[in-house]
Amino acid sequence: MERHDVIVVGGGLAGLRAAVEAKLRGADVAVVSLLYPMRSHSVAAQGGINAALGNADPSDSVERHAFDTIKGADYLADQDAVLEYCQDAIERVLELDRWGVPFSRFEDGRIAQRPFGGAGFPRTCYAADKTGHAVMHTVFQQALRLGVAFYNERAVLRLARDEDGVRGLVAMNLQTGELEAYEAKAVIMATGGAGRIYARTTNSHQSTGFGMALAYWVGAPLEDMEFVQFHPTTLYGTNILISEAARGEGGILLNAKGERFMERYAPEKMELAPRDIVARAIWTEVLEGRGFENEYVHLVISHLGADLIMERLPQIWELALKFAGVDARKEPIPVQPGQHYTMGGIETDKHGRARIKGLYAAGECACVSVHGANRLGGNSLLECVVFGARAGASAAEDVQRRGFDGKEAVERALEEVEGRIKVLLERGREEGHSNPYRIRRDMQQAMWEYVGIFRDEEGLRKGVETIRRLRKEYRESAGVPAPPGPFNQGLLDALIIEGMLDVALVVAEGALRRTESRGGHYRTDYPKRDDEKWLKHTLAFYTPEGPEFDYKPVVITRWQPTERKY
Repeated sequence: MERHDVIVVGGGLAGLRAAVEAKLRGADVAVVSLLYPMRSHSVAAQGGINAALGNADPSDSVERHAFDTIKGADYLADQDAVLEYCQDAIERVLELDRWGVPFSRFEDGRIAQRPFGGAGFPRTCYAADKTGHAVMHTVFQQALRLGVAFYNERAVLRLARDEDGVRGLVAMNLQTGELEAYEAKAVIMATGGAGRIYARTTNSHQSTGFGMALAYWVGAPLEDMEFVQFHPTTLYGTNILISEAARGEGGILLNAKGERFMERYAPEKMELAPRDIVARAIWTEVLEGRGFENEYVHLVISHLGADLIMERLPQIWELALKFAGVDARKEPIPVQPGQHYTMGGIETDKHGRARIKGLYAAGECACVSVHGANRLGGNSLLECVVFGARAGASAAEDVQRRGFDGKEAVERALEEVEGRIKVLLERGREEGHSNPYRIRRDMQQAMWEYVGIFRDEEGLRKGVETIRRLRKEYRESAGVPAPPGPFNQGLLDALIIEGMLDVALVVAEGALRRTESRGGHYRTDYPKRDDEKWLKHTLAFYTPEGPEFDYKPVVITRWQPTERKY
């Protein structure tokens, strides 16, 4: 059994930043990661990271960044957390600069900043359109420099909990197929979003939401899971992200009639309205017959000129060319909305602590809440470094008062996972067992069809019924025919699907209950925001039968909710 003060689950940006901070504060730290860290989904972040540096416009400020974030969140974000988040932003971005992130620069050498949707000022710092890749390299180098331990290609399958909280975890070593036990004084979840519960998503294959399920199963509530962001511009055919940076640099959206249709939906902000508004606008154009092939619209950047495109948007040009055969210097890019971001997640306080002792979370798998009902572009990389650092600091502080007393809890968790695997393998040898991949596919399609960009009661009820039926089928008859062994992807996927189904059910049932439209949650049967009934956070608690729901108030400190217009 391996033993460390702090174990971070996930090797993306939030996890690495948490590991660095905990290590800097003297803790013995290990990262347990499904992938080698530089293959984590954080490297796919393109457009940038927000901070009110004032380099492009000196009148920008922390308060203005906070207000834009709260308004963009449709007033569901906790305002005390947002203000601290935006205050930390400056320190964290300048820290990244000192550590060596190759930010794009203005001519005078200061970090360049570009406009992003929903922002009143150009405050998004960037490294061309490969910002996540650049930041990840830099923070990973810091983790290596400090001697953080890495257990790569390990799939965490259970958290170990006793009456005194989380005590460690059980993981599968993908290289050997064997289960491994880890004891810890603190476990930080940094496993990313849940995009793969949907049929169309920009998320990598590892963004399953399983890390959220692990915390949910040991008693941590999931917060605001019905709020799902659909990115307006994903590449038609593959749903690869086409960054908001393209619109930030001056790209425009055209329908099949050649109309710059955002004039109808956000006449002041146009293409730089918040993502939920632009995504709904594009999908409305498609549904009303003004899209191309009833599927997509055009994103045009050719008028920006080849030099600017190759300097500031080289990856967008490359992705469009490789995956759609389109030279964006001369031709429009076909784009459509796709699931992109999970605003909800494991409930935490402003310092990354979950309700369960010994458990912490940061990044997209967590909900502080600073994104509320809709995240602004450029605020996700920021969340990773701000709350990754805070979670790492909290864990390093708390472990000084906690011993290694969790061996029995870890052994029980190990027995539970062994039993689960045994059932899947035994069923896999039986005739007529259910194929987990078919169950997953049906779940993804149901989520896209019924719990997507536009929602209503009839569709949401169908979605909930479908997920509940698939969840029951999985539990009663799913099986895996292949025996355990190295890189048994079939067995691993079958184990993960259990968590995906539970997370999908929380999303669908939470959406059905919330009878209003707010941010990424848009009900055609309740098209207005309802602050009187719904200015509150959703909390979902695990039971074997399905989620139990509760609610808590939104923290309003300074900015009273008003109608959200752009």
